[in-house]
Amino acid sequence: MTDDAWKTLLNEVHSQGVAAWKAGHRSPTNMFTPGALEFLHSSGCSAQEMFDFVDDLQSYGEPDFETVYGIQVLRHCYFKEIMNEIPSSHTASMESLPPKSQAVDGIAWLPRLIVKARLKLRGEMPPDLMYGCGGDRPFVIRMGMTLPSFLKLVWDCGDNDAEIVASVKKAASLR
Repeated sequence: MTDDAWKTLLNEVHSQGVAAWKAGHRSPTNMFTPGALEFLHSSGCSAQEMFDFVDDLQSYGEPDFETVYGIQVLRHCYFKEIMNEIPSSHTASMESLPPKSQAVDGIAWLPRLIVKARLKLRGEMPPDLMYGCGGDRPFVIRMGMTLPSFLKLVWDCGDNDAEIVASVKKAASLR
């Protein structure tokens, strides 16, 4: 499938979710058709993750489709290139995440977001957690980044937290 065709299908699934949400179908179990679910699964995205994007868009006006696309294309590439399209058998627990208040180099939220980004890339998000939630969105903006650029940074840096922190501090200083 070409990149353009994949983006078109993702947009169709996202639009389907928006229409379903507006029609009162506000859960991941009744928002998407079987075909949409198959596409999401083959892309390394769960119905819960797409539901969260749609629900936040309808409830808070963000993230827009281009942001969702930027996040999901990275996840899809990671799923194909790194995971060989084999879903992880692990789902993280909420308790395994750093607290929201935990800081590194004086930057609260960053330790948590690093862990969330790694979980998103590997498809190991707990159902109650969203990469790109209402706490993540203002954080990345304050740091002079976007949700996709932060996700790409975490992918590129792997387990090197110090490099991630340095890059975030640099981006924030350029604002």
